[in-house]
Amino acid sequence: MTNPLIPIVLLMAMLVPLSACDEGDSSSAAAVHGAEDSETGHDEHSDNEVLEPDTDHGDHIELNAEAAEAAGIQLSVAEAGAISTLLELPAEIRFDADRIARVSPQIEGLVAQLHAGEGDQVQAGSTLARLNSRELAGLKADYLNALSAEELAKARLQREENLWNQQITSEADVQSARAAFSAAHAAREAAENRLHAVGVGHGTLDRLDEASDGALAHAYVTAPIAGTVIKRGVAVGETVSVDGEPMFIILDDSVVWADIAVYKEDLGKVDEGQRVTLRQHGSLLADGQISTVLPVIDETSRTATARVIVDNSSGKLKPGQFVNAEIETGERRSVIRVPSRAIVSVEDRQSVFVPTKDGFEPRSVETGASAGGYSEILSGLRAGETFVSDGAFTLKAQLEKDAFGDGHAH
Repeated sequence: MTNPLIPIVLLMAMLVPLSACDEGDSSSAAAVHGAEDSETGHDEHSDNEVLEPDTDHGDHIELNAEAAEAAGIQLSVAEAGAISTLLELPAEIRFDADRIARVSPQIEGLVAQLHAGEGDQVQAGSTLARLNSRELAGLKADYLNALSAEELAKARLQREENLWNQQITSEADVQSARAAFSAAHAAREAAENRLHAVGVGHGTLDRLDEASDGALAHAYVTAPIAGTVIKRGVAVGETVSVDGEPMFIILDDSVVWADIAVYKEDLGKVDEGQRVTLRQHGSLLADGQISTVLPVIDETSRTATARVIVDNSSGKLKPGQFVNAEIETGERRSVIRVPSRAIVSVEDRQSVFVPTKDGFEPRSVETGASAGGYSEILSGLRAGETFVSDGAFTLKAQLEKDAFGDGHAH
């Protein structure tokens, strides 16, 4: 939205009193403000004098055609137009169930170091904590023993096969060596799979024989997704296990769900693909479209759920937040409508500015539905009447400034 202070400065600089005008000046003003009686007399003012508000007319701003044009004031004629019927329903912002991770250790151990806390941003694969695990140390030792036994069995088999080729050993010895190698290979694979099951990858296994003293007991807890740590449930020195409470909860809130409560009588109006605008206290938060309508009615609330998947990269929406959802149902009707930007609050009344013979004044209106940047006018402005379509906020600010100078508020 354009900052109203800029056009206000220009507006004040160009405010001049309306004086007795010749027919050419009257014609110019009539082009902006409508028909004007060119024979009507006006008080004369100096060319450089700044106008005070016309207190005889109440809320009124005197402004000639040239100043209005320079300040960006534009007029339009109220007319009928189509507007979508909006269905307003309550909604709650929820976690996207696919973007939350409850992180538990894959093996029992003692928390030795913590690398992340609540509020920290983490990436997928980031180390969250280091554990000291006797169970893991035992599994790694079993793997190293099995790997060594496999290598010995392989070397024996190769030797027996060489001797068999030279007709030095018996076939029974070769078969025995093959059976021993197969058993050692199976034992090594079993030990390796047990390590894979607790999160140890091939990169770690390939470096086990180079591990420093005590490193075999080190187990690392890593983040499965990128996001924010919203809960850490452990402290250094605490023993953790696979079936215990999660150590960390990570949330990726770049995408959230807006679950709309749809009353039974409104179900026939709501469908997938409809556009939805989310607001709180009248302020726009986000928009999207209905991705699914869950086929279940809650027994307690007697409502169904229409879900909107919302991009939340700005972080405006917080899980647990309650908002208003405006659903464009697709039903359209013809109404008297004006651009929503033309409606301002004057003395706590919804108003539009209309031209007078020597300026502008606010007129109270009753509004209805809003959609697509337009608002319905129920009363206060008729089709064919002229109103300020651009610059209403500038006029409102000037009106309030003049009123403040007179010692009363509007």
